[in-house]
Amino acid sequence: MKTSRPFTVLRVSIAAGIYATVALVAAVSTRPPGPTAQVDHGDAVYVGEAVCIACHKTQNNQFMHTQHAIAFRQNPKNQLQAQSCEACHGPGSNHLKDPANPANRTALIGFTREWGTPVEKQTSMCLACHQGSQAMFWPGSTHATQQLSCSDCHNPMAKISATGLLKKPTINETCYTCHQQQRGEFAKHSHMPLPEGKMSCADCHNPHGSPSKALLKADSINELCYTCHTEKRGPFLWEHAPVRDNCLNCHNAHGSNHDKLLTVARPFSCQQCHGNPGHQSTLYHAGNIIGGGAAVSSRVLGRTCQNCHVQVHGSNHPAGARFQR
Repeated sequence: MKTSRPFTVLRVSIAAGIYATVALVAAVSTRPPGPTAQVDHGDAVYVGEAVCIACHKTQNNQFMHTQHAIAFRQNPKNQLQAQSCEACHGPGSNHLKDPANPANRTALIGFTREWGTPVEKQTSMCLACHQGSQAMFWPGSTHATQQLSCSDCHNPMAKISATGLLKKPTINETCYTCHQQQRGEFAKHSHMPLPEGKMSCADCHNPHGSPSKALLKADSINELCYTCHTEKRGPFLWEHAPVRDNCLNCHNAHGSNHDKLLTVARPFSCQQCHGNPGHQSTLYHAGNIIGGGAAVSSRVLGRTCQNCHVQVHGSNHPAGARFQR
């Protein structure tokens, strides 16, 4: 059979597009990495790690056990890392001119709020090595715009945590320093298994930045929840609209005093939307339970609405239009 000319042209165009895409990917993958971030240190020069240790023996005893010390001293990736102490604090020659003067703080870069080094300068020193990867979205992130520095969460001079050189023993305790509300939510009756140590804040959030809201490690709330709750993903033959819209329509992500992390106890959670004629229109209350003083209703016992509508997240049964199968 003879091939028509339009089809031949289309096939050639597709092939050309594929070849162009492959060539572009190859060019990008072989492109040399961009220049490392540089910080202006004025006329200061490097004096060497031995000079620093001669005075700062206590700091060295703490520092020598950290990941930075091991990397800088045993396997530096570049000339900057080989400077060890001065790789982060900058050249120390100006500091040596008057080391006992506490007012001479601008001679070195300090990583505490009290030291006075601008947050932008502190961060630029860290990003000289830690640019890209997890810190790719740090510029413009919530933490960056709130003027947090790396040292507000990390302590590179001491091994306090098992990983990450954090200022607290764990990721969760570090986050709790600022996020007190979430700490209270995790203490509620129904909560994510974070206090039990089965997960951490960083399982859902990237504290160094994310293109999505709330520093999520996924494109949306639902996509993040589906990473663990895959049975809720679907697609379903009968879908529940609020489930597809947002898991947070019904659940509190961190913790709740209601069953299943619900924002509102059942059946009131369901009745926020279902006020149509029928049994949904009846406003149930605590008086409907046994001993409540009013007419007892089976619809407020056990799992309430879900006693019948068991597949509330979605159903694949041909007769599951009401999520009962």
